[in-house]
Amino acid sequence: MKIIEVSQKLRKQLENELKPDRFDHTLGVAYTAANMAFLYGADIEKALIAGYLHDCAKCMTHEEQIKICEKNDIEITEVERKNHSLLHAKVGMYLARTKYDVYDPEILGAIRWHTTGREDMTLLEKIVYIADFIEPNRRPLENMAEIRKEAFTDLDKCLAHILHDSVIYLKTIGKEVDEATMNAYEFYKKFYI
Repeated sequence: MKIIEVSQKLRKQLENELKPDRFDHTLGVAYTAANMAFLYGADIEKALIAGYLHDCAKCMTHEEQIKICEKNDIEITEVERKNHSLLHAKVGMYLARTKYDVYDPEILGAIRWHTTGREDMTLLEKIVYIADFIEPNRRPLENMAEIRKEAFTDLDKCLAHILHDSVIYLKTIGKEVDEATMNAYEFYKKFYI
């Protein structure tokens, strides 16, 4: 099956599986990622597929996500056990392979790292991470207009800006920052001047 057929099939499948607001967000991420991929020379179809699947495990309960990880020897950190919003990226990568038959390592990496980021991200990983943050359905956060502009002018600066704001926010509300996020922040902070 050609990759364009895969993305069209995924769109229809996810429309039936996700709640309407999650599906709207998914479309926003997929289309934003595709536009960014076009601009930065990444594979547009891979960006669409990663965008479609980035939250495919988000509607599962935290307990269901933990069970999938334990059953399939997927490592769970203590921070992931405590924070429901983190584990869906690893479970989503697993579901992309086992449920949606996506085996492309670039797509799987983009799904895996879309929540925490990581140091030295690939182009597609950066695009999906940023698209998840800036897509049009996302409620506007502080600095959102500036971050959206950076997304289409300076990818690394945008990534560093989001990581910086995320780390500050998590520390302000007293939540533990995931190690991958801290490593990504330390790696990219030189771009945020």
